[in-house]
Amino acid sequence: MLKKFLTVAAVALAGLFSTQPAEATNTLATAIGGYDAVSYFEDGAPKQGQAKFHHFWNGAVWFFSSEENRDTFAAEPTAYAPQYDGYCAWAASQNYKRPGDPNVWQIKDGKLYLKVHEGAQKKWRADIPTHIAQGDENWVRI
Repeated sequence: MLKKFLTVAAVALAGLFSTQPAEATNTLATAIGGYDAVSYFEDGAPKQGQAKFHHFWNGAVWFFSSEENRDTFAAEPTAYAPQYDGYCAWAASQNYKRPGDPNVWQIKDGKLYLKVHEGAQKKWRADIPTHIAQGDENWVRI
């Protein structure tokens, strides 16, 4: 019985620390493809996180490139987590969901927004204030 429990636990932990990109949901997943959310703000570019610097928040495991970034995020996660749970901000403004690409991003008014691809980024940038207002309004329904 103990051997079966340990096997199940080992399989669960192996999946927990996978760095495969995952759609943002309320189930435990790797947030923003394993990228360090703090690095967008502190370094001006996304950095791949490491499993040894992890934090659990909002139904996901978040990876960071350093212990300092992990602790910064843990102190105030909503200041660093992408808007719309990491889904594409352009899609949210159009009333649907698409996974955000951690490499297609923008910080606006201190908030991180991911997009599904460069085409969505271009459309987003055409009228950012309107798209944010639409995304915020739509997000509660989608």
